[in-house]
Amino acid sequence: MTDTTPATPATGAPPAPGAAAAGIEVRALNAGYPGRPVVEDVDLAIGTGQVVAIVGPNGCGKSTLLRTIARLHRPDSGTVHIGGEDIWELSRRRAAHRIALLPQSPRAPEAVTVAGLVRYGRHPRQGLLRQWSRADEEAVRDALEATGTADLASERLDRLSGGQRQRCWLAMVLAQHTPVILLDEPTSALDLGHAVEVMELVREVARTGRTVVMVQHDLAAAARYADLLVAMKDGRVLARGKPAGTVDESLVRELYGLDADILRAPGDGSPVVVPRSGPLAGA
Repeated sequence: MTDTTPATPATGAPPAPGAAAAGIEVRALNAGYPGRPVVEDVDLAIGTGQVVAIVGPNGCGKSTLLRTIARLHRPDSGTVHIGGEDIWELSRRRAAHRIALLPQSPRAPEAVTVAGLVRYGRHPRQGLLRQWSRADEEAVRDALEATGTADLASERLDRLSGGQRQRCWLAMVLAQHTPVILLDEPTSALDLGHAVEVMELVREVARTGRTVVMVQHDLAAAARYADLLVAMKDGRVLARGKPAGTVDESLVRELYGLDADILRAPGDGSPVVVPRSGPLAGA
């Protein structure tokens, strides 16, 4: 599959304080587990202010790649640079000033309030000589307002709906004020309405100059909201580029063993995948 040219980075308001813009450069990355390679020879260049969606079948290495970029899974070889800095040469605290990760199934302390959860996003900014400040309070307030959760600040997280909880988790990530945000399947447990809300919020975050990289199972959502689509199979990058020039019948067949028609959505012309039949024989 031939690569296509990456999209132009999104533009908009300047980044939030403490979240200076930064791109991502992955070079010759290999990662896995003893005796089992998972990510093989991956190269990626991601510009600032882009929304990047990593798609592909289960077990293709999407989440392992995301965790390696997040400095949670050490690579066997290769490098990951954020804003020109090798993420694996930074301290944990310094890395937490560059990258925020929202995992697929995050866990919160029992009975925590929404405001309490969002405050956790400021912990990497705390230290013996750096206690809670007005800047921290403003970061929490701004994150709550940006995600539409300010009116839920005093509510317990475990009493909210799935869509509300996901927006609160995103508020915590935003409060961390990092230039790069990584999301592992941010809409996997949401209904269509809440999933659209989250994806629209992701676009708004990118417009502030932050870079968002997400693992996404929903190919249609990835194609509509991402500036850059990265398709993986068997640990390797099969295709990358603007969704409109990357998602075609041959890609869907190679990724998912599925015959499909590719239609164009009214308005923005983003690709819409319409399956013709069940999985191909032998897929």
